[in-house]
Amino acid sequence: MTPASPVPYRLTRLGVVMTPEPGNTDEAEGVLNPASGRGPDGELYLLPRLVAEGNVSRVGLARVVVEDGVPVAVEREGVVLQPDRGWERGADNAGTEDPRTTWVEALGLHVMTYVAYGPLGPRTAIAVSDDLRDWRRLGPVLFRYQDDLDMDLNLFHNKDTVFFPEPVTAPDGTEAFAVLHRPMWDLGETKPGQGVRLPAGIEDARQSIWISYVPVASVREDLSNLALWEQHRFVAGPEFPFEEVKIGGGPPPLRIPEGWLVLHHGVTGVIDSAFSQQQKVNYAAGALILDADDPSRVIARTPEPLLAPETDDERSGIVPNVVFPTAIEEIDGRHFVFYGMADSKIGVALLERTD
Repeated sequence: MTPASPVPYRLTRLGVVMTPEPGNTDEAEGVLNPASGRGPDGELYLLPRLVAEGNVSRVGLARVVVEDGVPVAVEREGVVLQPDRGWERGADNAGTEDPRTTWVEALGLHVMTYVAYGPLGPRTAIAVSDDLRDWRRLGPVLFRYQDDLDMDLNLFHNKDTVFFPEPVTAPDGTEAFAVLHRPMWDLGETKPGQGVRLPAGIEDARQSIWISYVPVASVREDLSNLALWEQHRFVAGPEFPFEEVKIGGGPPPLRIPEGWLVLHHGVTGVIDSAFSQQQKVNYAAGALILDADDPSRVIARTPEPLLAPETDDERSGIVPNVVFPTAIEEIDGRHFVFYGMADSKIGVALLERTD
């Protein structure tokens, strides 16, 4: 267990930047959980999850309107990714959901992780782009087998995945791209009766944050290797009251003097079904600091949330009581966090140091 240590940051909500557009069928069930990035034109864009009737999700593109250094609204520019591949569609479900995008300077590309809601449920997938508009799919993620885990991570649904913006040193000492993810250990969600299976050394079945690595050399040889993850390690599990049910990663990790700042979500309440739109949960935003040299090691974390559902927009919506951070961007020297509000709207908060 990681002792609660000071994380010298706070989040201050600033308002709503995107709400569903009346009459837009792509947004009938909400706009939420955006990715973000700077386009070749230097403009800041969100890539929101757009939810149509029947909980079918697409990824849109919207330019952020900034006034006096603060994001206040967006201008829509269409859909850039939708579930038009067979593995993104089930018999009665479909979706390209919850994108996270990281600008990876070493590749000169925006790297998007997203949830493909396909025939067997949610699975992490990757796409890349140099302009945020045209995305090349690299396909579903594959986890290289690791015998000391006594388990194949490819068996499990996985969500809340996001790449670090720059290479780090992997456990084997090589230069690697690192990615956070969150396996879901209940195989009964895929095949009834299989129950919960845990890797060796893991005793807590609650969903937690893990890290995996991709050798830089292999990606330079073949970009598609970005979807082949290895050297898997547990990072952090639920420890504090606002994380009682599970935790998961948020925006791309932000490099700070102490290491890597990771905003995450903690969940309390009751999960009715893994893939249904929940009504009895509470999602709040906390923070971890990971070691700069070994990002699988937590050196500080918040015992209380930095942001919790308090406003009407955060407490009332498709899934009530949700604050879900997914993007972080710098504007005029200040950092802003974009987050889903009750699975219905998109809000923005200012991230500031407190020391």
